[in-house]
Amino acid sequence: MTQTSISFLKGHGTENDFVIVPDPDNAIELPATAVAKLCDRRAGIGADGVLHVVRSAAHPDAAHMADEAEWFMDYRNGDGSVAEMCGNGVRVFARYLQHAGHVEAGDLAVATRGGVKRVHLDKAGDVTVSMGRARFPEGEVTVSVGEHSWAARNVNMGNPHAVAFVDSLDDAGNLYTPPPYSPASAYPTGVNVEFVVDRGPRHVAMRVHERGSGETRSCGTGACAVAVAAIRRDGADPAATGEPVTYTVDVLGGTLLITEHPDGQIDMTGPAVIVAAGEFDPAWLTETAFA
Repeated sequence: MTQTSISFLKGHGTENDFVIVPDPDNAIELPATAVAKLCDRRAGIGADGVLHVVRSAAHPDAAHMADEAEWFMDYRNGDGSVAEMCGNGVRVFARYLQHAGHVEAGDLAVATRGGVKRVHLDKAGDVTVSMGRARFPEGEVTVSVGEHSWAARNVNMGNPHAVAFVDSLDDAGNLYTPPPYSPASAYPTGVNVEFVVDRGPRHVAMRVHERGSGETRSCGTGACAVAVAAIRRDGADPAATGEPVTYTVDVLGGTLLITEHPDGQIDMTGPAVIVAAGEFDPAWLTETAFA
């Protein structure tokens, strides 16, 4: 039978917004060009990325995780490229599963290309994601905007980040294009770049350029990278103190709470909202994808 329409939803986590495409059996083809058109804010639906909702057993990238997590977040950046993880995306993905009746409030597991993520859906509205541990690749990194350069902390949260502490968020410039970084070998597949200022004790604010999407209103893995970079800068490493540490991270679209535990596990808590639902003609998708 020819499919006459494709269902979608829109959701956001601290204004990092996504087109959600439910596809349990992995039957919908979403080439990069189609994803980019869906995310186009003038010619498409508009979003920072696409959450392709697939049962893990039905997707070759996730079948090996099917015993741990029924659902796979096949995440795509706004330009159509594949990403390992998206922290805000996981929260919205989990909220969609609840919205669709697939899960109830409480604990669940979500498969991603960055591994299985543990999620807690709070009845009050917040969603907490266990984001795993941060890695700190060796080597010095520098990021630049115009004639200004800053030393950056290289943090990997399943995807790569360069975290630079600056005097003002205006120092980040317009973030339309990726800020230059060096050495190029530090990030062979590109990098998310965060510019960070202090707001108070254990409280920072950030702007971010997400690879493949440009500046976004929020970045969950970026907020985690920023928090752990600030924790190391401030000498509050939980592995050394034996006590968990929570930082408040303000993003353009709201606020996230990031907690690092003594074992290195990082929790991210914040809102996730489903705002709309609709349908589009698959013929439109094919036509616009290859126009």
